[in-house]
Amino acid sequence: MARRPIALVTAAVLLLEAPGIVVINAVMARFVKAQSMSLDGMDPGAMYTGTWVLGIVSGIALALCALVALVAGVRDRRPGRAGRGLLIGCAIVHGILAAVAVGLLGWPSFAFLVVVLGLIVLTLVAYGEGHDKAAEPREEAPAAA
Repeated sequence: MARRPIALVTAAVLLLEAPGIVVINAVMARFVKAQSMSLDGMDPGAMYTGTWVLGIVSGIALALCALVALVAGVRDRRPGRAGRGLLIGCAIVHGILAAVAVGLLGWPSFAFLVVVLGLIVLTLVAYGEGHDKAAEPREEAPAAA
């Protein structure tokens, strides 16, 4: 199976997505600040700061997911427990965002999010539980005397 290319492509896509999400949040933060927007009387400055923080944290999380996929692809080993948890969380977020995006942003954004979701799931499945056991060399039984 093509485990390494799948993991490396997943890492590349997530690494390209990370600065994109920061830029999108930066644009939204500028709109919030320029129009003094608030939700239910919340301070517009807090909204501006929160949008920036969300963008930066999301970018860092995507970069960490990319790093996990990259390490899995380079080493050709399944990610550790924390790495799998991070990738599973990233897949869940992409699935939820895809469901919301189809109604708000349209089919192209839905398709992109589902492709990224598919790459993450493929990476997780390719390096499944049986991968490490199958990769280990088998010991042959001693010859009968």
